[in-house]
Amino acid sequence: MSVSIVASRYAKSLIELAQEKNVLESVYQDMILFRATAQENRGLMLALKSPVVRHEKKLAILKAIFESKVNPVTFAIFNIITRKNRESILDAIADEFVLAYNDLQGIQKATVTTTSELTDELRQQFTQIVASATGKTVQLEEQIDPSLIGGYLLRVNDRQIDASIKHQLNQLKLQLTK
Repeated sequence: MSVSIVASRYAKSLIELAQEKNVLESVYQDMILFRATAQENRGLMLALKSPVVRHEKKLAILKAIFESKVNPVTFAIFNIITRKNRESILDAIADEFVLAYNDLQGIQKATVTTTSELTDELRQQFTQIVASATGKTVQLEEQIDPSLIGGYLLRVNDRQIDASIKHQLNQLKLQLTK
C-alpha cells in the first residue's frame, strides 16, 4: 500500500480520536510542531526511517523530544505508530493530518509567488480569488522569486495559475522555435 494511503488512514483516525477526546486543536498544534521539528532536523527523520535503528530506540527518541511537549493523545498515537513499525511515515501522517484538519475546518491554503512583497490590496485580491473559487476561508502563503521577472504564480492544491513574465517568455520561445 502506498505511503499516502496509509498516512491518510492514520491521520483520519487521529482526527476522529482527537474530536472524540475534545483535543483537536491541541493535536493540530502538535502535528505542526512535529512537522516543523522534522523539517528542521534531518537527523530525526533519518533515524525514524532507518531500518538499522530498533523500534524501541525510535520510540525513546520520540519520547525524549515530544512527550513533555505534546498532548497525551498525540504521544499515544506516536507510540502506536512506532509499535506498528510505521514511524518512518510519521512526517507523511502529520502532513495528511494538517490537510484533513484544514478540510474539516473549511480552510484552503494557497501559495502566491511574486517578484516582490505583496501590498495589502493585492493580498486581499488573491485571497478573494481563491475564496470565491473554493468557497473556503483562505490562508495565503507568500513567496518571493525574482526569477519570475514580473507577474505572479498562484497555486491552490494541484491547480496552478502562472501569469509570470518568465512563463510568457518561455511560451513565446516555444512558439518561435516551432
